Amino acid sequence: MAQWIDRVGAKRMWGLGFVIFSAASLANLGLDGLGPAIYLLRCSILLGAALVFASSLCYVSQIAPPSRRTEAIGLLGVGGFLGMLVGPLLGDLFLGTGQRSREDFAALFIAAAVANLVPLLLLTKLRSPEMDGPVRSVRLTDFIRTVWRYWPGAILLVDFAFGVAMTCPLIFLASFIDQAPLQMGNLSMLGVFFTCYAGWAIALRIGMRRWPEVYGPRPVLIGGMLFMALAMFAFLLVDASRPWLLLLPAVLGGTGHALTFHTMTSLTLDPFPPQYRGTASALALMMLDMGTFVGAPVLGKLGQVAGFNSLFAAVGVTCLGATWIYARCSR
Repeated sequence: MAQWIDRVGAKRMWGLGFVIFSAASLANLGLDGLGPAIYLLRCSILLGAALVFASSLCYVSQIAPPSRRTEAIGLLGVGGFLGMLVGPLLGDLFLGTGQRSREDFAALFIAAAVANLVPLLLLTKLRSPEMDGPVRSVRLTDFIRTVWRYWPGAILLVDFAFGVAMTCPLIFLASFIDQAPLQMGNLSMLGVFFTCYAGWAIALRIGMRRWPEVYGPRPVLIGGMLFMALAMFAFLLVDASRPWLLLLPAVLGGTGHALTFHTMTSLTLDPFPPQYRGTASALALMMLDMGTFVGAPVLGKLGQVAGFNSLFAAVGVTCLGATWIYARCSR
């Protein structure tokens, strides 16, 4: 994928990602049971999402002036936070809380397809970045050679740690809420968390969009990772008698996310020349996904054996450790 972004261009691959996601969503309408097809379509949806994510990062990094690249990536990320806000609400709207029918899921898949076709049309209005240099190979050996040549260093460890940290809100939080259990009237505690997390992160990302340019991406990143660690430790204060304290890790985590993702991504992309930004974007996302892929089963086992407090504490320590190593190596 990384090599094809460099070869074909970020804008075209971005559009291809939207097409794949929309087609796979609509193809779900033809399913009539569990089987290989459902796994193929699930993989296709993930492929489409990966193409959109990596290509959009690459495109923005190629279009934005170098001094404002981090800000541009941050504003792009606001769209992700908006999806985090609106997605659960739309899911509840289409699927509801009662008995779910085939028609409910059909409406959800159609809405997902339309939601990707609209930005595809808007994408045609964007200019294509001008890239110099020869046509690039799509061989794996060339990907490895490019990464080795422009190796970004210890920032990849931060990418990995951030992926580990994201397992908490995206994978383990729902189980934590159910097991505690956390209740505040008829409110969905998961919805409350993500509304606070994403809403606060959007406000900070927009309000502090010039911080990386003014103070530099490195100190902003370090501060963001410290907030991510604090968010993990703040989960230790939450229990059934104090469900409202779930807002604390939501605010701290939203702050950490708002300060971290765009700065660590920009710092990962920085050593690579513009014509290899597809490779750089894929590398950054690969390390983040690896943190989630490796962290999820390990933390899940830890949570089973020692409880959620140990799980959250382990993630907090991971964030602190990665931040300390990066701070030492990047001085």
